[in-house]
Amino acid sequence: MPSGDIDGSVDPEVSGTSGLPSVSGSGDVVILVTIRPGQYLRLKTKENGRLDLRHPPNLFYVVFVSSIFSNLVGLPVCLLCTCLGGSVYCDDLKLNRVPPLPKDTTHFYARYNRITKISKSDFANMNKLKKIDLTANKITSIEDRTFMGLPELEEVIIRENHISQLPALPETMTLIDASHNNIGSKGIHKEAFKDMTSLLYLYLTDNDVDYIPVPLPDSLRSLHLQRNNIQMMHEDTFCNLNDFNYIRNALEDIRLDGNPINLSKTPQAYICLPRIPIGNLI
Repeated sequence: MPSGDIDGSVDPEVSGTSGLPSVSGSGDVVILVTIRPGQYLRLKTKENGRLDLRHPPNLFYVVFVSSIFSNLVGLPVCLLCTCLGGSVYCDDLKLNRVPPLPKDTTHFYARYNRITKISKSDFANMNKLKKIDLTANKITSIEDRTFMGLPELEEVIIRENHISQLPALPETMTLIDASHNNIGSKGIHKEAFKDMTSLLYLYLTDNDVDYIPVPLPDSLRSLHLQRNNIQMMHEDTFCNLNDFNYIRNALEDIRLDGNPINLSKTPQAYICLPRIPIGNLI
């Protein structure tokens, strides 16, 4: 860590104690860090927002974090969050933005926070990042092409937010979950999933989508579109009417229940599928 961000002396007042830290009336934020069983050290913010860190080197486990940490400047992410190998867990910390991540991060979890916006800079140069899970935040916008510069990205989970526009995603995707948002008919890029030849799971449940976002790759196994506003389907939505030998074996799970569509009106739309979609047949 940069020497300007920390004070390196041990706080003898805290060593050997086992109680939880407190937040003083002056506005100081204090956490405990475990050095070894039964021995804790105190970390406190300075007036300039930097961390007053009193410790010998090699801190490895944060046992308490104040809710005010979401506003700190310069806090090392692995003190704020839990880092295990290439995975960074920042769940339920009242964060209002994505913290600076280690460059070798492969899996990032920031569920149940207060993040409102995702910018390109949040994941810039994260060449090893495979999974991003931002479930249950307050996200209203994701800057376009935020995820397009991530060569290893496979899974994006942005369910339970307030997003109206599904961001562009790379061809490497295997799972996309944007359920429980505000995505409407204009919120999905044209042919957004066409070139995702490894896409297995696409979940857009509980939005305001009024059409099935075709074309869908042959790799797709599961398509969840329940409780949207889909009112019609074309007979070539899933099948190739010019090739009756075409079978879409992978797509075994299609959920269209909770939409104002009568599936019985397009019987030819399912002849290439291993199973009929779940939905209204009356």
